[in-house]
Order: sequence, then structure tokens, then C-alpha cells
Amino acid sequence: LGKGTNSPLSPGYHPECDVTPLLTDEEANYYQSLIGVTRWIVEMGRIDICCEVSQLSSFVAMPREGHLQQLYHLVAYLKRYHNARLVLDPSYPEIDDDDFIVQDWQNFYGQIEEEIPSNAPEARGNEFIIRVFVDASHADDKVNRRSRTGFIVFLNSSPVYWYSKKQGGAETSTFGSEFIAMKTACEYVRGLRYSLRMMGIPVNNPAFIYGDNSSVLWNVSVPDSMLKKKSHGIAYHFCREGCARDEWLATYIDTKINPSDLLTKALPSGEDRERKVKSLLYDIYK
Repeated sequence: LGKGTNSPLSPGYHPECDVTPLLTDEEANYYQSLIGVTRWIVEMGRIDICCEVSQLSSFVAMPREGHLQQLYHLVAYLKRYHNARLVLDPSYPEIDDDDFIVQDWQNFYGQIEEEIPSNAPEARGNEFIIRVFVDASHADDKVNRRSRTGFIVFLNSSPVYWYSKKQGGAETSTFGSEFIAMKTACEYVRGLRYSLRMMGIPVNNPAFIYGDNSSVLWNVSVPDSMLKKKSHGIAYHFCREGCARDEWLATYIDTKINPSDLLTKALPSGEDRERKVKSLLYDIYK
């Protein structure tokens, strides 16, 4: 492995385009074992390799020599940056209320409220602030042109869930792929709010969702906005009704500081990647 590498995958590498020979049965079994180890490492907190591990995991059924070499490359990256720490910070983040404008949705959805489970225990203790950073990489797969969804969920200042997965179908526009990513993140937030309530944790405020696609955020958070593509109508109303119920609010964040960008594409080494990794992991570049 040498001294290690600066990025999990080689620059410009796309595993779906790899045409090197298939691995033997014994080598394929070894590849699958390494994938299992790296997936466990991601679960333990190495958010910075989540996207790359997800990409390589797509080929566990028929891995090629190039995939195994890239897996060695990823392990070399972990060897070089082994000091990374995921810190669970309970402090409350600063939320700028001016970024999240509460709208009047009554003319569109009537007087609706969030559904609270009737069998939830009495809430005790302090409430969490839920933040979500969401992004999508349009047509990320060079073969079937499917996009990739990525999002990170924070409770207070602690990342507690990270997600990177290829979308189920090809989207014809960036807007479409970003809207699917927003819907996926909102679905998780709804489930998380339910789980917290059932554990007796108070959940009174909406979740704060940050995304970097202005069109999606406009459709989600502004009552008078109109959807021009019927194919996204279900995601459109699902996300908007969540805003109307005060389950979540959405606002814009610049791509340069959106940490979920790490979960949608294999970022090359450089200032952009380092800035986003540092926002999630401590001491990684010591």
C-alpha cells in the first residue's frame, strides 16, 4: 500500500466503466470480504468513504481486477488518514431564522398538522435540533445514467446518519434527481421524528433541511410555486405537505460548503474535498 493516497479512488475512475478481466472465484470472495470490512468502517463513522464504498459495492456479484485495485487504493487512503475521529457533539447549532421563512399553506393544503402517534410516551428531557444536508449527482453512472442521492442527518451538532445510494431510475434533468434526493431525505426525517417521539424525546420544532438546488427549494418551500413536470408530482406534494405540517423547513446552501456533496460523487483530492471532510471528521489531516 505504500505511503497511502490522497483520495479513496483514483482521479477520474468510474467502476461501472471498468472492463478489466473478471476475478477468479477465490479473488471474488476476497473482494467481497474487503467490501464487508469497508462497509463496517463506514458504519463506524468514516463518512468520507461512504460514496466510494457504495460505488464499489455495486459490483460484489461480478468484481473485476480493476475494482480490486481500487479497493486497495481505498485501503491505502485509510492507511494515510487513519486519525479521523467522528465526534458526537451535543451542543445546539446556530440556526438563522431568516433562512427559514414560515409560509401560509392553508390555501393549498388546508389546515393540516403533523400526525403525532397517539401511543407515544410522555416526552422528557431536552429536545434535539434536526438538520439535514441533501444533494444529488445528476447522471452520475456513466453506463445507465442514473443519479446518486446523498444526505447527512445531524442531531444537534452530531452526524447520526449518512446515506449514499444510486437512484432507482434515470432522471432526465438535474432538477429531477435533486427532487428525488429531497424526497428520500424527507422520508427519513419523518421516520426519525416518529422514532424520537416513541423513545420519549420531545420533538416540537421542524427539521431544518439544506440543499443546493434553488429550483427544488423554491418548489418545496414557496406556496405559490408551480411544478412544471408532472412526473415529479408525488415528490412535489410530499415535500411541500411536510413544510405545511411544520415537519421540516428547507433553505439553500452553497455547494462549496454542502457536506453531503461527499456522498454523491467521488471528489478528487484538493481544497474542496478537504473542507467538506473537515466539517464532518476531526484530526483527519494531522
